[in-house]
Amino acid sequence: MYKNAVIAAVVPAYKEEKMIAKVIETMPDFVDHIVIVDDCSPDATSEVVREIADPRVLLIRHEMNQGVGGAIITAHRAAMDLGADVNVVMAGDAQMDPDYLPELLDKVTDEGFGFAKANRFYSPESFHGMPGYRVFGNVVLSFLTKLASGYWNLFDPQNGYTAVRTEVLRRVPLDRVAKRYSFENDLLIHLNILQVPATDVPIPAVYGDEVSSIRLGKVIPELLNRLTVGYWSRIWYRYVLWSFSPIALLLFMGLCLLLIGVGVSIWVVFQIAGSVVATAATVMLAALPLMIGTQMLISALQLDIQATPSTPIYQRFAVRDPEKTPPSKDTE
Repeated sequence: MYKNAVIAAVVPAYKEEKMIAKVIETMPDFVDHIVIVDDCSPDATSEVVREIADPRVLLIRHEMNQGVGGAIITAHRAAMDLGADVNVVMAGDAQMDPDYLPELLDKVTDEGFGFAKANRFYSPESFHGMPGYRVFGNVVLSFLTKLASGYWNLFDPQNGYTAVRTEVLRRVPLDRVAKRYSFENDLLIHLNILQVPATDVPIPAVYGDEVSSIRLGKVIPELLNRLTVGYWSRIWYRYVLWSFSPIALLLFMGLCLLLIGVGVSIWVVFQIAGSVVATAATVMLAALPLMIGTQMLISALQLDIQATPSTPIYQRFAVRDPEKTPPSKDTE
């Protein structure tokens, strides 16, 4: 246990026969359960796990590949069944340094956050070893995820080194969370809809000689689609259905005026191209909706940033009897 909380390490694994043993062997003693989900690996990942005599390990193997998000969801559910209070995601490639685990856990056990994640971009040296194109991609994706999820205080959304209270996970509709590469982004959107306070923890990544199997041509469209759908879902639930916030009013009116301004501007351009002199009134008819609509959208954005759920609200875990914690087991 860690500060009266039962801790479960959630480990998604796909073709990790070389590194999965290191992940288990370096897992801190205060971790009560290690839930490993072999996502239908074609190699000996499961065999390596079975050879390690650690009573904390629960092995689950998918018969069909479900993606990293699907593996994490399966592990989260298993960890909750084991009675975990906090679930920590640890990658099967040993990129997540367990020495920083206490810093991550402190945010959810002591400081009242429901969700905490690592951030590799806290200093110029913290992401040393990451290829330049990945740095650029993470910066762009971080901004898009801020906009879609509403967590303007978070950065590095693709960093899967996270800690979450199981009482929060029970409120999340896990069946509706994306199961592949966009899992982390989509989870943030669902957490924001539930107004779960979240925070970043500065933690460097560990880079080895692993080779990424991500196909950008497939991943980028999936991410953009998920972020777009997630953004409007968040706006609908948080600012329309549950409260009809001024944010929704400013957003919809701003978009409407912006579209009117664009339409009138196109009409004016065609009039000028047809040798018709545009009057001052005609120009203002196009400019005013554009200016007012833009100002409304900026105001909506400012209010959305102020509404970021970042204030801790959860209490510390009460002392509990560790003998009541269900034992771990192997399953296929």
